[in-house]
Amino acid sequence: MRRAGCLELGETATGAAVRSGRARIVCVAADASPNALKRVRGWLQGRRALYVELPYTKERLSEALGKSGCSMAACTDFGLAAAFLRALAEMEPEKYGALAAEMAQRSEKAAYRKARGPKRKPGREPNE
Repeated sequence: MRRAGCLELGETATGAAVRSGRARIVCVAADASPNALKRVRGWLQGRRALYVELPYTKERLSEALGKSGCSMAACTDFGLAAAFLRALAEMEPEKYGALAAEMAQRSEKAAYRKARGPKRKPGREPNE
């Protein structure tokens, strides 16, 4: 998914994705530093992105994503975010179930908006 551009890895890229409004979920390693957690919560203040504390360490997250020293990542795709949270909810339903349900709802809403097409002013034909 990195080649598709759906993931932003590391602190700088994650912060940029959240501030630009592209981030759908922000995933943080279980052993992230208190300063990193404070920074992420500050970025998410007043934003629609969901905060997800992962059950994985920085080392495990870095290994899985192929970037050393990675303690956070942002997912910018609704479908990928919903699938990831659904997989986490299967492992730990009490911790991630509500987040997975919220993201599934957001993903369905985004798919509906995309299928409807662009907004048009009333009374105008598409080819005018």
